[in-house]
Amino acid sequence: MNDKTPIPSDEELTAFIDGELDPVDHARIAQALCDNPEAAERLAFLERAGLLPLRESFAALLDETPRRNLEGMLAAIPRQDAAEPKNVARRSFITAIAASVAAGIVVDRAWMRFAEPSAVGESAEWRDAVAQYMALYTAETLGAARPGREAAAAQLAIVNERLGLSLTPEAIALPGSEFKHAQILAYDDRPLAQILYLDPEGRPLALCIFASGTAGAMIASERRYALDIAFWSNGRHAAMLIGHLPAGDILGLAEGVSRRIAA
Repeated sequence: MNDKTPIPSDEELTAFIDGELDPVDHARIAQALCDNPEAAERLAFLERAGLLPLRESFAALLDETPRRNLEGMLAAIPRQDAAEPKNVARRSFITAIAASVAAGIVVDRAWMRFAEPSAVGESAEWRDAVAQYMALYTAETLGAARPGREAAAAQLAIVNERLGLSLTPEAIALPGSEFKHAQILAYDDRPLAQILYLDPEGRPLALCIFASGTAGAMIASERRYALDIAFWSNGRHAAMLIGHLPAGDILGLAEGVSRRIAA
């Protein structure tokens, strides 16, 4: 394989990991992994991402254009239940994300269900789940849309309704970063807001707010999956800011936005 040959798709690599390729395709992917270091790195990343047990990988895309085409694509994606192998859910997630990017849209109100957390360590588990999927995001995932204030306010209204918040476009603005989208996900059957941006370098950045009953805590920082995170809670909600910016920059932005969204 030369440098101009595309690396295998994520779905092909995932099927390779799961041992579900026919002998010809398996040999082709194996050769690509030997010849292309980028392919080998991507395979290693997908193997790490696959360690997260998914309870339900992707349920619906709502109120987006072209909705009819996406509904047709997603109709073929099987839902995972207790009897299904985990590799089906992982490929379903990859396929759903690929469908949304190919259509040139951002996933709106997508409901993703992760492994059910225990009461102990819940705060760390939801952050880990979010970080694993944020690691898959690229600038292309967020699309080229530049929603104005009215569109941003409409998206935040859905977030406010689901989480009992009063967010405004001004409150969630991050200096130097471009707001792209606000959507509702779900973790352990509770709403999780994801507010997405592109940072000054054009990389994905997210403010996530989870309806959690954990005790209030001051801002702290950590690093997961090569992403820096600042996180805090107020007794009703847990929040995190996650992205590729240096840890000090993430903390500074988190300090500002945490004061504004609490006001």
